[in-house]
Amino acid sequence: MLGLIAIVIAGAVLSTCVQRPAHAQSIPAAAAQHKRELTRAAHAAWGLSAPIATFAAQLHQESGWRPAALSHVGAAGMAQFMPATASWWCAINGLSPAACQPTNPTWALRALVGYNHWIHSRVQGTNACQRMAFTLSAYNGGLGWVQRDKALAAKQGLNPLVWFGNVERVNAGRSSAAWTENRGYPQRILRTLEPIYVKALWGAGACS
Repeated sequence: MLGLIAIVIAGAVLSTCVQRPAHAQSIPAAAAQHKRELTRAAHAAWGLSAPIATFAAQLHQESGWRPAALSHVGAAGMAQFMPATASWWCAINGLSPAACQPTNPTWALRALVGYNHWIHSRVQGTNACQRMAFTLSAYNGGLGWVQRDKALAAKQGLNPLVWFGNVERVNAGRSSAAWTENRGYPQRILRTLEPIYVKALWGAGACS
């Protein structure tokens, strides 16, 4: 288990380089049926101040709210969990293999907000927006990469607690394609999609 945890923390844990982003700048009709469950799951994991609009924007980016979404490398469901990450997440939460169901919408919503919270508790930022940007970068590409990027940013005289304009500018060793995608991930979720969900009264966002 420790070996698996190390892989999850250090490597590309979910759908790095394999997202199928929804390019529409409007909320998919399919999102409405999941709003209540997302709100319930977010409040359970994060409390009443949960940034629900951020999580909605992330689901929009990951899968366009499609429960059956499947990437070419095997990331599955609305939250686009890779099989190894799904198994690890279920194990640390005491779920049996039979209950580990990435394509089940309820499982996916709970796993997304829960895993975000797990990462969020392990990163720091100067404010809620910056901290969420670090969280999203780690969700997309691995917590280990975020920590290495922070260390490199500090060595270069940048602020390791600020994502936008600082840590996002450095690359601690990812491939060019993976780095480019990872940098676009927090940007699109927090700056492009989150405001759409805030305006539609889905709740608060980390940056809106």
